[in-house]
Amino acid sequence: MNKMTHILPKNERSKNASKMITAVLLLLITAMSVRPVQAQEISTGADFVSTYVWRGVAYAGPSIQPFVDITAGNFSIGGWGSQGYDGFQEMDLYLSYSFDFGLSLGITDYYYPGTPWLSFSEDADAGDASSHALELNAGYGTGAFSLSANYIFNEASGAGSAGGDTYFELGYALSGADLFIGAGDGWHSSDGEFALVNLGVTVSKELKITETFSVPLFGTMVLNPDSEQFYLLAGVSF
Repeated sequence: MNKMTHILPKNERSKNASKMITAVLLLLITAMSVRPVQAQEISTGADFVSTYVWRGVAYAGPSIQPFVDITAGNFSIGGWGSQGYDGFQEMDLYLSYSFDFGLSLGITDYYYPGTPWLSFSEDADAGDASSHALELNAGYGTGAFSLSANYIFNEASGAGSAGGDTYFELGYALSGADLFIGAGDGWHSSDGEFALVNLGVTVSKELKITETFSVPLFGTMVLNPDSEQFYLLAGVSF
């Protein structure tokens, strides 16, 4: 993972990270306290995947990935996590708003346990570097096509990001399959330079258990041209 040259003094970087994460927390608390006109929908579930691959990079082997999502009209807030059998952990929070014409905007807090969740220090030498990477998300879908753009705006040494990381992905939905191609820099590529990192297809089907009960099953093939790695994984949703 690439580490960009630090520009701000360390105490200023720590203050900025603290302010940004505090702002995100305030947004989450405010959003949960507001009573929208639309009825709220609360959903929860989990995926089990044979390998945790994200944006062309494998982070863990077999993993359980739970989620909780609260939706009110076009507004969503929730959490997503991944617990690998090899010990890898990731716990994320997200906030998003979807417009009726296909555009969605949001923010994601990627957190990797190992440091206190409320610790904003960036002193990697002291062993307490921030594990929060804050990312702005934008997506647009029309018909079978989808496009997303993402930008990490804080320095998070404990999460492997020096800030300024970008990632773009184009998707196309077929009947029962989704094609995708993604490119990024920073923590997404092997040398930090912008590169094609995520190329593949996901195929989904219903795994029939009984006459009245079935489980969603999916399989994904991923090629990362940048790292020259190929992954084949399967998963079920509950």
